[in-house]
Amino acid sequence: MVLKRFLKRAPDPAASPHAIPAGERVYAVGDIHGRRDLLDMLLAQIEADDAARVPARTTLVFLGDLVDRGADSSGVVQRLLDLSRSGRSARFLMGNHEETFVKAARGDAGALRYLVRYGGRETVLSYGIGTAAYNAADFDELAAMLAARVPGAHIDFIEAFEDQVAIGDYLFVHAGVRPGTPIAEQKASDLRWIRSEFLDYRGSHGPMVVHGHTITDEVDEQPNRIGIDTGAFASDRLTAIGLEGTSRWYLAT
Repeated sequence: MVLKRFLKRAPDPAASPHAIPAGERVYAVGDIHGRRDLLDMLLAQIEADDAARVPARTTLVFLGDLVDRGADSSGVVQRLLDLSRSGRSARFLMGNHEETFVKAARGDAGALRYLVRYGGRETVLSYGIGTAAYNAADFDELAAMLAARVPGAHIDFIEAFEDQVAIGDYLFVHAGVRPGTPIAEQKASDLRWIRSEFLDYRGSHGPMVVHGHTITDEVDEQPNRIGIDTGAFASDRLTAIGLEGTSRWYLAT
């Protein structure tokens, strides 16, 4: 787990020079990491907040890292798969944990070995593999068991995730962008994995970048980026940013 504390602007409703197109509203949700309970709570908050505002075309954006660390990764994936099938406008970003999980779920023992170092044990158990079987298996055996247990619909759903979503003056990514590289030329590996080169950069990226991936105690609002990974799996705080016109606000469990 990476925990960083940055100087932050107070996460109150605020005006910004960056804007969402007229008639649209966006809610972006930070890293869920297996916390189905918090996801359900936050989605209920979003529904109530959306209903209390003037009608708009509302889009939900999930910033990735749905799985690992928390107790119910399979439940999170199923909940969001159901949401994607419900007719709601929802878009999903590929996080580094999804990238590794898909490989492991296809039987890649090397990917599984890496995954369990960063919370993958909880993901494996959430797909119905018992603790005794998990402890007794080597990585090849465990990868085969996982491949047999993860529904194909879950893999297909995750493999279709995007690497970036642009709406108005905002760019939504999982980890960040490589400074100085045009948005259209960003590599998937950077969008899913980058950290210090992006976090330490103080210049403009063009759009305002909204991201997860790096945990902070509170929303990390900077002049060129907004981080909303508040470490839900450990802190019990899952955070979303709301955007409409030039306004932004935050919801959290």
